[in-house]
Amino acid sequence: MANALITEHGYRIIQLFENQRELWLEKMENRNAPVIRMLLENMDWGNAMQRDIEFTAANGESVRKQLGRNKLDVINIYISEFPPVDDYKFRLENPFVFPDKNKTTVHSFLFARGISETAFQLLSTRLGKDLQFSIADDYSEQEIHLQKKAAVDYAINQVKQDRAILQNSKPLFTYVFIIIQIAAFLWLELNGGSTNTSTLIKYGAKVNQLIDQGEWWRFITPVFLHIGLLHLVMNTISLYFLGTLVERIYGRFRFLLIYLIAGFAGVIASFIFSPNLSAGASGAIFGCFGALLYFGAANRKLFLRTMGLNVIIILIINLVFGFTTSGIDNAGHLGGLAGGFLAAGITHFPKKRSVLRQLGFLILTGGIVWASLSYAFSGSGHSQDESTVLVLAQDYLKQNNYQKAYELLSRFEGTSESPTERTYFLLSYVEIKQGKLDDAKLHLQQAIKLDSGFHEAYFNLALVNLEQNDLEQAKINAQKAADLEPDQEEYSALVQEINGRLQSSGEEE
Repeated sequence: MANALITEHGYRIIQLFENQRELWLEKMENRNAPVIRMLLENMDWGNAMQRDIEFTAANGESVRKQLGRNKLDVINIYISEFPPVDDYKFRLENPFVFPDKNKTTVHSFLFARGISETAFQLLSTRLGKDLQFSIADDYSEQEIHLQKKAAVDYAINQVKQDRAILQNSKPLFTYVFIIIQIAAFLWLELNGGSTNTSTLIKYGAKVNQLIDQGEWWRFITPVFLHIGLLHLVMNTISLYFLGTLVERIYGRFRFLLIYLIAGFAGVIASFIFSPNLSAGASGAIFGCFGALLYFGAANRKLFLRTMGLNVIIILIINLVFGFTTSGIDNAGHLGGLAGGFLAAGITHFPKKRSVLRQLGFLILTGGIVWASLSYAFSGSGHSQDESTVLVLAQDYLKQNNYQKAYELLSRFEGTSESPTERTYFLLSYVEIKQGKLDDAKLHLQQAIKLDSGFHEAYFNLALVNLEQNDLEQAKINAQKAADLEPDQEEYSALVQEINGRLQSSGEEE
């Protein structure tokens, strides 16, 4: 019976007692019979059977806690030469529920002379599969030994096969990526700070406007940059646990492709759906989740009995946290998750080929990437973040590159539905530097319209008026700036200068 359950029905050995008269098996995929306990013992009395059932329930409760199951059904099989001499049937008719928390239930079956056929039928119904094999009247020691050896050898081979699937290689690139992202973080800190927007832009963060301008390398460099120490620590811990697991399963080269493709897919999704500057390995790490889900789809039984429940729970927690917390690039996470699943489908598993499946995943992935990029670069495929635009424009101004700053700001003004007064103000500043005073005047007036207390805008507008020799309007705007910010000596000085010019022009007349 043990040999049949192990070799034909897929049960695995949990515990084999030293006397080889008690055996515990598990197959968590079978919800009706996830754990089987077998005992070879002559049951002479019903009371002894009852005590053993209660003992089995207590052990089953321990197994339930170890497996982390909410409820557990234990199939308890007695192999006895004869049934008990007293009344025992009522002990088998109703399952015994462990009294503490009522979470472990024991269903008992008795195989003995004269009742084995009925027991086979009941047990087969419980298992959901027909359990039948021929039974001889007697067995030699050699036959018994061969049966035991066959069952144990099969179980050992199954364990070896599972380990071979889960441990194809030792991790390498996981550690390489950890070193790279730590080194990149230190470099950012030494060159302006990892939370400094200008520094992040300079060294490769995802900036939609720059990708629009042809800096396509920003589809991959953000994977290695992190914004702040906490961001780095969280992603490094996640990469250590998930990356090593995925690299052991898929092997080094396949993991390298999965990680990079997932990171690339995450940045594409962020480029389409998120206007904000972003960086971090989160998309690639979610790609590791995607690769594990592909493993689960291809090896469902092994996945569920090893890591499946934990992986799914942690993934759900991460997704819920992402969608309920502000400032998290959920588009990049979901893009990385999908990218990791697709990349795993392309690479498949070491020493295993599925050419048609892999080719199908390759074509599907290529089509999705092409369609996504075509949509993204169509002009309406993504939005832009104003704060990033302003920081980037200011960087151009520091370099005296007024033309690039003007192109960036004017493009944003034309595509954004509601630019703020800061965009109009900075655009007017660039236009003043380029001698486009009429355009600057218009944009300063728009900035003031949006913020009537914008004293810098009034001051610059007064300067434009002065440059165009409109002294009366210059005086009004300069006085407004001085009234809004009385402590600003520059504003008061401009008012005095304009008054002096007005007096001089009056005397000349």
